[in-house]
Amino acid sequence: MIVYSHPGWYGQFLTQAAPLAIDEVRLSHTMLQSKPMQQSSYVPTIIGVLFVSLVSVTGCGGESSPQSLSNTETQDTGPSFQTEEGPEGVRNYTRVDATVACAGATPPEAMAELRNRGFTTVINFRTGGERGATVDAGQQAAEEAGLKYIHIPFREATAEVAESFLEAVADPTNQPVYIHCGSANRVGAMWLIKRVKQDGYAVDDALAEAEAIGLSSAALREFALDYVSTGN
Repeated sequence: MIVYSHPGWYGQFLTQAAPLAIDEVRLSHTMLQSKPMQQSSYVPTIIGVLFVSLVSVTGCGGESSPQSLSNTETQDTGPSFQTEEGPEGVRNYTRVDATVACAGATPPEAMAELRNRGFTTVINFRTGGERGATVDAGQQAAEEAGLKYIHIPFREATAEVAESFLEAVADPTNQPVYIHCGSANRVGAMWLIKRVKQDGYAVDDALAEAEAIGLSSAALREFALDYVSTGN
């Protein structure tokens, strides 16, 4: 079937065609005017030229532009914690959410500030023999500030330690709770266990949070992962 056209049709099309297709349209129109008796034979060719030209101009080739691809990309930003500076002298402070903060070494002088920030309980994993632990002074300062003080000392994690921590952190009367050790390494291990066992986190998500808090020991990491994989 041959599609018939006339000069008026080209004028109307030129007002709507993409700029890069105009030269092809004009050339084909001139050819029609020079050979009016063969007008119908040029129409299919012109339509094909216009279609190819418009495809190249509008980019209707099926591929998404780099810009459209970039709009669908997502970036993994890791665990999202509250932004809050730790009290003076506190090491590796992380405010996980409104009910929990984790940290490393915490001097007795920081206890009053922790109380001012709304915490009700301090959980300490440091042993009395650690250098700079100041366990007794820390407990006294915490109690004088009106904080409950729970001491669960350990260097090597055990199931009993994990159970004692889970019991303490789950008690609503202990919240908001501040958890610390020397570097936040032990805190990270216990936090991984808490996230999986009590909060239903996927292991990978809990591990990412624990490492962001301070978990760095391969032994503690292995203990925590073994603990959550068993029926403890």
